Amino acid sequence: MKSLLMRWFCTTIAVALAAHLVGMQYDTFGALIATSLLLGIANALVRPLLLLLSLPFILVTLGFFILVVNGFLLWMVGGIVPGFHVDGFWQAFFGALIVSFVSWILSAFFKTGDGQFQVITTRRTELERPEMKPVRGRVVE
Repeated sequence: MKSLLMRWFCTTIAVALAAHLVGMQYDTFGALIATSLLLGIANALVRPLLLLLSLPFILVTLGFFILVVNGFLLWMVGGIVPGFHVDGFWQAFFGALIVSFVSWILSAFFKTGDGQFQVITTRRTELERPEMKPVRGRVVE
């Protein structure tokens, strides 16, 4: 449950930043929350089907068409959620680029190796990883 809430939080921040940078509009904070929730559900349920159906285009464009699918999903979610406005496909396309990038960056700060979400620290002590031992030896030339 905690990881779901952290992902939802990251997506909400990403959608808010994309809306601000690209020019998408949301009337209320609730519309922003609903948009990020529906976008997460669409990415989990609809996106795999769209990727499978558009696989030939993805292969021909060397993966670029995945960006088109992401833009289409954001455009679709903008049409479904009342209070969240996406004016056109290109606005959704560039918004989806920003949402993807910001979500990836924010998830990197919270995601651990086992898939759980927690704040990652950059300093590790030897007590946390006792299996790591210092290497001793000499260089042979």
